[in-house]
Amino acid sequence: MKMNKHPLTIIVGAGIGGLTAAACLLKRGLPVRVFEQAPTLGEVGAGIQSSANAVKVLYDLGLREELEQTVVRPQAFEFRRFDTAELMHRIPLGQEHERRNGAPYFHIHRADLHELLAKAVLKMDPHCIALDARATGFEEDSDGVTLHLADGRRETGDVLVGADGIKSAIRAQILGPTPVSYTGDVAWRAVIPTDRLPADIMDTVSTVWCGPKKHAVMYYLRARKLMNFVGLVEHAHPENESWTQVRPWADLKADFEGWHPTIQTVIDAIDRDGCYRYALNNRAPVDNWSTARATLLGDAAHPTLPYLASGAAMAIEDGEILARCLAACDNVPDALQSYQNSRMDRTAAVVRESTENRDLYRIEDEDEMRRAFHAKNMSKTRSEWLYSYDPLTVPLAGAKEHT
Repeated sequence: MKMNKHPLTIIVGAGIGGLTAAACLLKRGLPVRVFEQAPTLGEVGAGIQSSANAVKVLYDLGLREELEQTVVRPQAFEFRRFDTAELMHRIPLGQEHERRNGAPYFHIHRADLHELLAKAVLKMDPHCIALDARATGFEEDSDGVTLHLADGRRETGDVLVGADGIKSAIRAQILGPTPVSYTGDVAWRAVIPTDRLPADIMDTVSTVWCGPKKHAVMYYLRARKLMNFVGLVEHAHPENESWTQVRPWADLKADFEGWHPTIQTVIDAIDRDGCYRYALNNRAPVDNWSTARATLLGDAAHPTLPYLASGAAMAIEDGEILARCLAACDNVPDALQSYQNSRMDRTAAVVRESTENRDLYRIEDEDEMRRAFHAKNMSKTRSEWLYSYDPLTVPLAGAKEHT
């Protein structure tokens, strides 16, 4: 016999990872309760890059048609020198990515993806999301798990999933304090309406501008109606990790002084009160993120720097694999162990690769940078291990699925 035929999963956090997990569970007929500390259901931030490995999950949730109305399908990743725009490396995307990996690569606004996932969850269960509900901790025994909320409420279920981000209360209880190291970088972010920019400023690609002590990323969103700009800059003094801190436009402009005219044109078009900056901290992968009845997902489990554009994709993968494990295993502890074992090596590899890319993008000498990009050959390696992964079919560690 399996565990309780309909184990109740409590999810803390209604971000992209938490909502993906909820949708994947509900799709399998498993009940879910989601608790979100914000008073309204929404998402901040800007662009997300979603490769085939994550898109497969979104399509399986029935979101293909709605996604097509808003996504941008880039033709390539381009890595260019900060001052001359010399092309250092190119990763083909577009039809080649879809042919090789079974689904497209696209850019989407974080808020748009969040809205689609929320609609999918609420369509399956209109009452499963509770807002203004901040988690403070949990307790568990052999019969179940109880979530503690800041207002004194107690919510009991069979499984608890902490999808509450890098400052997760559930992570803190499972892992205790974990070391945090400041990367030395702050990240600027802004979104610019493309009608403020020259029509031919950039092809439909994702461009990483590489230079000494900083790099910048630019790509289109919302059917090319918006340009996403992210600037990652060495900064002596760490600051808050919050995405909502407004910082002076003049500081952003000064950070990229002397960079290519394309960068200057984009920065000049940014709203003067629409520049956000936050610190990037690094957290090493851990060797356990579960108890018998509680586990972690997304940034709560494996916080990932943005230098591989795969943080959201890992959370989406997590949601699908967790749902498959809970549907396949005979009891909750085995399901959570299968989930963790199925995800730990892959997410650790993404965390490490993301961290290493920072140095690649910052090489000062042009010839050395050319050699480094050639040696790394990301066109080949990313398709071999990152994009080709299929969360819908990859074998689960220690679990046998019923087909």
